[in-house]
Amino acid sequence: MSEELYANRKHKDTVFRMLYSDKKAILELYNALNGTDYQNPDDLTITTLENAVYLAMKNDVSFLLDARMTLYEHQSTWNPNMPLRDLLYIARLMEKSVNKKSLYQSEMIKIPAPHFVVFYNGKEKKPEDTTIKLSDAFLQKEEEPELELKVRFLNINQGCNPELMERCRTLREYSAFVARIRRYADGETAIEEAVDRAVTECIEEGILADFLRSQRAEVIAMSIFEYNEEEEMRKLREGEREIWEKRGKIKGQVEGLARSCLFALESHGTVPEWLKKRIMEETDPEPVEEWMRAAVTTDSVEDFLGKTGLKAPENE
Repeated sequence: MSEELYANRKHKDTVFRMLYSDKKAILELYNALNGTDYQNPDDLTITTLENAVYLAMKNDVSFLLDARMTLYEHQSTWNPNMPLRDLLYIARLMEKSVNKKSLYQSEMIKIPAPHFVVFYNGKEKKPEDTTIKLSDAFLQKEEEPELELKVRFLNINQGCNPELMERCRTLREYSAFVARIRRYADGETAIEEAVDRAVTECIEEGILADFLRSQRAEVIAMSIFEYNEEEEMRKLREGEREIWEKRGKIKGQVEGLARSCLFALESHGTVPEWLKKRIMEETDPEPVEEWMRAAVTTDSVEDFLGKTGLKAPENE
């Protein structure tokens, strides 16, 4: 690359991002994932964009190694939009990497092959190793998409991907550290006390000991923030789920009432198709209830129309 891209330090860090700001830790994780045995951290070039909050998106770490541009992301909440996010991010990253070359030159510009990995450790049960594709989001499904981007999601909760964890001590110990915080916080212990206790015990037991000892205050503050943020996201999703379940329940009740209305109305004569459609497409329970009362007290379909004021569309 003709230009060095430096690791961002301006946006709010996370414990994972802090841990993997070190080239040795990145190299260890890369080797564990790819079955390689790189030993020299200087073989790796950090390429995380300085303006990491690009289009309101953050990237934890990106780096150049082995002719690959690798992007690592950590998430405690499941996000199926990562392929689209990574597409926008990698485009900006590639733009910076070739900004002194003309895209109109006759010789092909060679670029590093991009690879995308998300390390997930949220509370929702998710597969240990799965891939989400950009084409999954296409409105029109394509047998052979002309634009594709694949993101590998790896579950790093304790008990998941044991072979990877065995090969990467830093990742294994990070998983153990997070699990310990959650175990204490899920009990009666306040999150502040849970984090402090987890940090103290991990240092004593040699779990991320050097990292936690040297960054103790910042790690505690970040862990509390991350846990609270994760809990807020969980509550938000639960609230959204309850709203949709309620809407689904109401929709089912309205549909049932509409069918009963038609059943009652059909006992008084032939119901025109436009009226059937109008009644069944209504989503507001209030008018359907009024129509139901009219249907059970009417003498004919014509009388029903007079009581409700429903009229056929002009093109009928």
